[in-house]
Amino acid sequence: MAKVKSVFVCNQCGYETSKWNGKCPGCGEWNSFEECQTTSHKTSSGSTAIRDVSDAILNISDVDASFDEVRYSTGLKELDRVLGGGLVKGSLVLLGGEPGIGKSTLLLQICEFMGEDHTILYVSGEESVRQIKLRAERLGVKNENLYLLAQTDCEAICSVITKEKPEIVIIDSIQTMSISGISSAQGSLSQVRECTNMFMRTAKTEEVPIFIVGHVNKDGAIAGPKVMEHIVDCVLYFEGQRDLSYRILRAVKNRFGSTNEIGVFEMVNKGLVQVENPSMMLLSGRPTDVSGCCVACVMEGSRPIMAEVQALVSKSGFTAPRRTCTGFDYNRMAIIIAVLEKRLGFYFGGLDVYINIVGGFKLDEPAADLSIALALYSSLTDKLVNDKTIAFGEIGLGGELRNISHAEQRLSEAERMGFEKCILPAQSLKGIDISRYSMKIVGVRTIKQAFNEV
Repeated sequence: MAKVKSVFVCNQCGYETSKWNGKCPGCGEWNSFEECQTTSHKTSSGSTAIRDVSDAILNISDVDASFDEVRYSTGLKELDRVLGGGLVKGSLVLLGGEPGIGKSTLLLQICEFMGEDHTILYVSGEESVRQIKLRAERLGVKNENLYLLAQTDCEAICSVITKEKPEIVIIDSIQTMSISGISSAQGSLSQVRECTNMFMRTAKTEEVPIFIVGHVNKDGAIAGPKVMEHIVDCVLYFEGQRDLSYRILRAVKNRFGSTNEIGVFEMVNKGLVQVENPSMMLLSGRPTDVSGCCVACVMEGSRPIMAEVQALVSKSGFTAPRRTCTGFDYNRMAIIIAVLEKRLGFYFGGLDVYINIVGGFKLDEPAADLSIALALYSSLTDKLVNDKTIAFGEIGLGGELRNISHAEQRLSEAERMGFEKCILPAQSLKGIDISRYSMKIVGVRTIKQAFNEV
């Protein structure tokens, strides 16, 4: 006999409770609880019925893992890099981002290359097939193996996948999908969770890779993140500002590869174009005669990327000076300013401080500390940092520079980009033959020594 039980679920984080709350204890969001009904089946004796699945147990040596192709190439090297080498058979990939950032454009573009060898089913719950056709013509996507379906019924879509057996499926978007047996509206936490579970079972059973497009909520996170994050195999997120042409694709979760890799794209009239040299893109148009500028080098997976750091220190017109960061951690900036005041005697108490990372890029690695400090020093003293100088290193509270990883890869990238001088922690030079580099490499132990080299 089936017993129906009501629970309340937070539509932001998935927290469950038996009673309605005004504020979610899990994420702190107000008025986010929705009532959901769960069904449990019990036998005549009152205990929950348990199905015997012992026949499904297999020894690991008996499992056949010899696929003809384990991964599919998407035709975009930047996307393949983020996926860990390509699209894995039977994987469920969630692609999230703000509206208009380029999610649907990216997925429709890969259909042109992947459709040459594979059949693709593009399912849209937001657009009609005619609208998709018009967008495909604008992007230059013309492939006979691309099939379109405008449908929002999740059960019907999974039935079509099982019957027609396409090799790749794209769902745009998960917030428009619904299951008739669930009373809640489209886009609710219950619908998103159950539809994702159904697509996951279909992907694993039919060995069909499925792309799912996910929108973001008002806080910038993928709607229902905690619920979907544990279901899907890979979570990709588009970063960037709509008024800027560059987009960064980052892997938040990846069961088949690294989560440190990023892909860089540029939005043009014909869609998204790969940026194979992000360092050159981020450094283009860099001023050479302005104080407060320095170049940093951070590691994104196995790729070193150069980024321009800009700092502006000016007299404050308010009692409490302003501190503003764009693309850099605010708390980290406060630590660097405190170290400069305590260890070197620079005064920032009555000054406004602004930090900006050019190109919409985000520096979240401690190796960017030295570049931030040099940019602040340059703006405060109005002393230029040579445009052919690059610096990277982590700053300790004692004013010392700490060792960083992948120093050799950073040096090689700096030399390739034409830099003539590199300032880095002395500890990072252990085991590195600096004689094979044509640029001047300076190892320093304190911030003061680094400032003396500018």
